Amino acid sequence: MFKTILVQVDGGAGQASRLRAAAVLAEMHGAHLVGAGATGISLANYAVLNGGMAVPLSEDAFEALREDVRTRLSAFIEQAQRIGIAGAEVRLFEGSTHDGLLLQSRYADLIVVSQPDPHDRFGAEHGLPQTLALGGTRPVLVVPTAYDGAPIAGNVLVGWDGSMPAQRAIAAALPLLAQARSVTLALINPERQAELHGDEPGADMALYLARHDVKVNVVVEHTVARESDALTALARHRHADLMVIGAFGHSRYREWFLGGVTRDLLGSAPVPLLIAH
Repeated sequence: MFKTILVQVDGGAGQASRLRAAAVLAEMHGAHLVGAGATGISLANYAVLNGGMAVPLSEDAFEALREDVRTRLSAFIEQAQRIGIAGAEVRLFEGSTHDGLLLQSRYADLIVVSQPDPHDRFGAEHGLPQTLALGGTRPVLVVPTAYDGAPIAGNVLVGWDGSMPAQRAIAAALPLLAQARSVTLALINPERQAELHGDEPGADMALYLARHDVKVNVVVEHTVARESDALTALARHRHADLMVIGAFGHSRYREWFLGGVTRDLLGSAPVPLLIAH
């Protein structure tokens, strides 16, 4: 069960959809929400910058950064109350969003962030889902900005390639999979990694899930399309409202420079995407 859900708070365009997704899950699991916001600069870095700047950043300016985050956190609480969430609190931390959420994730069961903006390659939030999945131990729910509060985990599509990250993602998603109406275990070209799948690809994982009372069916696709495109097409065809994949089943070099399922789906998944590494 997800009993503590950590939600990124930045006042940006994706915050409303993040909160809606977190609220849906909080109702499903009786969970407590923690909204976390960052100043973007730590006190230590402030001191270093202040000592080396021709025009020092004043203490008032640094306090203004904190006040701006406090305002966003207050707005988050008001938003949560408006949609009926009673169990919500906020945390303010200095430093980057990446570091702050990684720290706070130690005390949560799930982290909720937004789908990255593909046009914002150098923003403060660039690479956030990847950092959280690779640097922490908690699953990350990546929510499209267009998410409107639809049920999560009614129909779930799980990408299964036999890898360790995929195993961890499935284990992390079990509280959702057990409550789903249907779960599609999707294998794309499993013959390419036959040593990971056994004689009947998907059968062993389907049995594992069935023993957890998951209503699962296995779909094996042989295609020349990219794995991410094949999974997305299946998600649409199956009317999935959640996708689950292991993050970076291949090396990060291959994912980022040669392309990969994680990178592609982070930017284009049509529904909330749960990842774990």
